[in-house]
Amino acid sequence: MRVIIEMHQVDLSAVDLNLLKLFEALVRERSVTQAGLRLGLSQPAASRALGRLRTMLGDRLVVRGKLGLELTPRGETLAGPVTKLLDDARGIVSPPIFDPASATGRITIAAHDHLSLMVLAGLIARFERHAPALSLHIAQPAGDNVRLVEQGTADLALGIFETVPGSLHRRGLYTDNFMCIVRPDHPAVTDGLSLERYVTLRHITVTISGVGESAVDVALSALGRTRHVALRVPHFLAGAMLVADSDMILTLPSRLARLLAKKLSLAPLDLPLQIVPISPAMIWHERFHGDPAHAWVRRQIVEVVASFNTIGYQT
Repeated sequence: MRVIIEMHQVDLSAVDLNLLKLFEALVRERSVTQAGLRLGLSQPAASRALGRLRTMLGDRLVVRGKLGLELTPRGETLAGPVTKLLDDARGIVSPPIFDPASATGRITIAAHDHLSLMVLAGLIARFERHAPALSLHIAQPAGDNVRLVEQGTADLALGIFETVPGSLHRRGLYTDNFMCIVRPDHPAVTDGLSLERYVTLRHITVTISGVGESAVDVALSALGRTRHVALRVPHFLAGAMLVADSDMILTLPSRLARLLAKKLSLAPLDLPLQIVPISPAMIWHERFHGDPAHAWVRRQIVEVVASFNTIGYQT
């Protein structure tokens, strides 16, 4: 047997949706009096509301039984959907809650290897401790990564940002100067690194964007000096590993220099040249600004950066 049910358009403005809360309470309590108490209604008020509910839904919904009120077939059919509808409505009007311990999904961060190397170890340790089912993905860099955040490919980005579009938020993380690293038995370690010695060495330089001169070359040019760049690489880690097996020198942000010197047994040296400090920052899109999960991740990054001074990465 095939049953065809014709659906009629309902004017929701003529429907008292609060009556559905009474129906939900009746399903749970199986008593008009107890359902009314749950909603703060007197017994007469609850009875009157039940009458309006029956008229609205065109069914008695509940009838008296041996153990209290029992649902009619239509009442049974509506019990689940009404509960879901009210739960969904509460979810819409209630502030979202983020519980790291039970959170799942993936957070995507866009960052070149400089800030990835600085932040990732501390960040993933926090994920393991507080949000073990939440995974972290580092996106393939694209220029300064602003476009990735604008397009939603990345949840946030770490980098050096002079200006950002109005749709993005920016928070500075720290300020850093520059240092050099060489192999431990490099002559510059024992002889000292003067500016004259610095410009005679063979240099590795890291080209991140491939656009414009490096800050080192700009500063040298202002003094009428140049250096010999023997090798250009796209990653600081690659440059540091090549320094370990050569007489070349690498100039890089001082916090990263100390970290790589410790990890790779390299020798950090003061840079005999004044360069404008850098100020790494974190950017994210307005659409994620109030999201509790993203706010939690941003807070973890800020706390990881704040811990730098306690683990020996201070400028």
